[in-house]
Parts: sequence; structure tokens; C-alpha cells
Amino acid sequence: MLRSFYLARRFRQPAIFLALMGIGYLLSCSSPKAVLVPQPVNPNGDSELALLMRAMFDDALQMKEQIERGEQARTGLDFEKILTAQATQPEKAASTEYKVHALSYLQTMQALQQADAAQASSLYESMVNSCTGCHQALCPGPLARIKKLY
Repeated sequence: MLRSFYLARRFRQPAIFLALMGIGYLLSCSSPKAVLVPQPVNPNGDSELALLMRAMFDDALQMKEQIERGEQARTGLDFEKILTAQATQPEKAASTEYKVHALSYLQTMQALQQADAAQASSLYESMVNSCTGCHQALCPGPLARIKKLY
């Protein structure tokens, strides 16, 4: 018994040292972090307007959640840039048709921001309808994504 106590005491420090070395080795063997390079979503490139509209989509989802919780819809986005952001196809954004749709969207957003909980749901739906109408007329690609806002 005394002999086993002596051996355990003798090998304690080397065992701890080896255990710490093994843990250090395992932690140092992690693979290097991969650098993620964002891939363009739009085949024509990511214009300022395309990036804004993606942010508008995310913002609309947050507003939908706020409305469902009975809260007032709040946006953290400067949605008025819809009139000035550089578009992938500048001729479409310069058209009267685009401007009419954009102004309709802005009016709906302003009303939605000021609406009480009872009005917010119908105004939110009007805002999504505004997005749908514009994209049906000018750029149908994102329509499937916009339908997720309903």
C-alpha cells in the first residue's frame, strides 16, 4: 500500500503535465476559420437599391412580428432612400411608373409608422401589396420572396 502511494505521488506531476499538453495540442488542432466571401444574389450585381430592398425585406419581417405582438410597427431603416438609391437598371428606377410605386410605398410606410395596433395589420398588408405591385410591373424576380411577408 505504501508503495502504491509512493508511485502515485511520484507520477502525479508528470501526469498533470501530460494531460495539459494533450489538451493544449487538441485545442491547437482546430481548423483555420474560413473567410466567407458574400456571393452576389443578383445576377446583374448588387446595386444600392437591391441592397436597400433586401434590408427593407428584413425590416418588414421585424415589423410583422411587432404587429403580431400588438406593438407599434417601428423601422430602423431610412426607407426614403428608395427614391435616390442607385438601381441595377437605372432606367427603370428613373421611370414615372417606378416613382409612383415608390411614393405609394412611402405613404403607406408613413401611415404604418403612425398607426395604432388596430390599423397596423391592414396597413402592413397594404405595404406588402405596394411591394408586390411594383415588382409585378418592373422587376418580377423577388415576387416569391415578397410573398413570404404576408
